[in-house]
Amino acid sequence: MSDKLKVVLAYTAICTIWGSTWLVIKVGLETMTPLLSAGLRFALAAGILYTIIRIRKIPIPWNKDTRWFFLVASLTSFSLPFGLVYWGEHQISSGLTSILFATFPLWVTIMSALMLSGEKVNTQKVAGVLLGFSGVVTIFYPDVQFDGNLNAILGMAAVVLSAAIQAFSAVLIKKHGHSISPFVVSFVPMAISAVILMTGSVLLEDTSAVIFTAQGIFSIFYLAVFGTVVTFVSYFWLLKRVEVVLLSLTSFVTPLIAILLGVFILGEHVSPQLFGGAALVFLGIASAHLTELRALVRRYFTADR
Repeated sequence: MSDKLKVVLAYTAICTIWGSTWLVIKVGLETMTPLLSAGLRFALAAGILYTIIRIRKIPIPWNKDTRWFFLVASLTSFSLPFGLVYWGEHQISSGLTSILFATFPLWVTIMSALMLSGEKVNTQKVAGVLLGFSGVVTIFYPDVQFDGNLNAILGMAAVVLSAAIQAFSAVLIKKHGHSISPFVVSFVPMAISAVILMTGSVLLEDTSAVIFTAQGIFSIFYLAVFGTVVTFVSYFWLLKRVEVVLLSLTSFVTPLIAILLGVFILGEHVSPQLFGGAALVFLGIASAHLTELRALVRRYFTADR
C-alpha cells in the first residue's frame, strides 16, 4: 500500500469516526458523569495501547528531555480539553458541540503563527479567522441575548476553549514529537490523563447516581477503541506526514456527520441560527486555508500526470 493511500485512508477514518463520537459521548452522559466517563475512556484506551507497545516492543522514552513534553501533552491533548468537552456536551446538543469544536482549525492557524517559525499569517488567513469567529458569535447570540441560559453559554464556551487548547497541543506535538512513536505519544499522555480525570471525578462529581447501563458501557468501549486508539494513533501518525493546518481541516466533515446522527438518532433540533453560524465557521476555515485545501486536492485526490 502506497504512503499516499495510507494518508487518505487514515484521514477518512479520522473524519468518519470522530464525526460519530459526539453522539456516543452524549449517549454515555445520560447515565454517567463527564469526568468519570472521559477517565474510563482513556484508562481503557491506555491499557490497549500499552498492550500493543509491549507486543511490538516499542521503547517508551521517559527522561528529562521527554517528561515535560508528555506532561504538557497530557494536559493539553486529553485532560483539560476532554474534561471541557464532556462537561460542555452535558449542557448542549452533540451537533452544536461539533460545530463549536470546528473552530479548531482557526485556533491552529493562530497557534501555528505563534509557535512555528515557517508559518506566515497573511490577510487571507486573518480574514478567514475573523469570519469563522463571527460564526461562533452567531451561534452564541440567541442564548446570550434572549434565553439567558447560563449553563448553555458556559457549555458553548467550554467547547470553544477545548478547541483552542487542543490546537496548542497539536502544534506542540508537531514541533517536538517527531522522534516518538505515535503509539507512545498517545499512550503516555493518555494514561496520565486517565489518572487526572478519574481523580477529578472523585473530588468534584457526585457519582452516586451513576449507572453502568449497556449503552453506557458501549459508549466507553466504542470511544476507547475507535474514538481514541484508532483515531489518535492515526492522527499522531499523520502529524508527522502532513501539515498540522491541513490535518485540522477534518473539522469540515465531522460536524456534518455529528449533526445528521444527532437529528436522526437523538432527535436534536437544528435551528436556522445554528445553520447560519455553522456556514460562517466553515467559510472562515475555507478562506483561511484555501491554499492548503487546493494543495490537499492536488496531492491526494488528483491522478499523477
